[in-house]
Amino acid sequence: MAVTSQPAQSAQPTDLAQLLRPVVRESSVSEVAKRLLDHLSAGNIRPGTRLPAERQLAEALGVARSSVRGALSALDVLGIIEIRPGSGSYVREGTSEFLPRAINWGLMLGQRRTQDLVEVRTYMESVSARLAAERAGDEDVARLEEHLGHMRDAGHDVKAFIEADIAFHLETARIARNSVLSDILHSIRALLQVWMERAGDIEGTASGTLCEHGAVLDAIRARDPEAADRAMAEHMRMANERLRASLEAESEAGTGPAGR
Repeated sequence: MAVTSQPAQSAQPTDLAQLLRPVVRESSVSEVAKRLLDHLSAGNIRPGTRLPAERQLAEALGVARSSVRGALSALDVLGIIEIRPGSGSYVREGTSEFLPRAINWGLMLGQRRTQDLVEVRTYMESVSARLAAERAGDEDVARLEEHLGHMRDAGHDVKAFIEADIAFHLETARIARNSVLSDILHSIRALLQVWMERAGDIEGTASGTLCEHGAVLDAIRARDPEAADRAMAEHMRMANERLRASLEAESEAGTGPAGR
């Protein structure tokens, strides 16, 4: 959605400052960003709204201006706000677009809420695979084989590998022929991409992922719902382990977003 800067279409900058409460524990960029993101995703602020100045936000939250500045920069990178030099910070998109980005931000910080979402996604993917095995036709199986082939042919092209991986999952949801399930999985596609990007540097990720997807495909091709459920659940378990290993490695190295 385009950002409008006309004062008549934007809330006054002080509105958000009045909604905020001080950050109780020791301030950090991640805590400030999460507080702002909570209000943005809840729909308390309209698209195009100019946010309060750094000083006002810092006073409302009870934190240093440097923490506010870092949080705003992070939200700008994620495309949630737009920082206009000399003008201020503006809400870039509607609330319908905030959920995938909120998941993205939470995953980078390793928050508990994201782990809950990952857990829910695990069950959803398993149901998707089960239904796909029950309802797949020959053309559906052929499309899954094509996506797996693209993953195999990607080689060291991480971006191409991830795109084919996501396509495999979304194709599985489409084959399940459940519009609600498909819509939910599409809505968290940002999580799928970030998940795989985070674990991409773990040794054996590509080969393990290919093997796991192959098992899912074999079960769907055999029209075996139980096997498809088990294969997808195992893939989700291993993917979660790779994600956890990636986050732990970053935490030990101090290279994660929260440690920069």
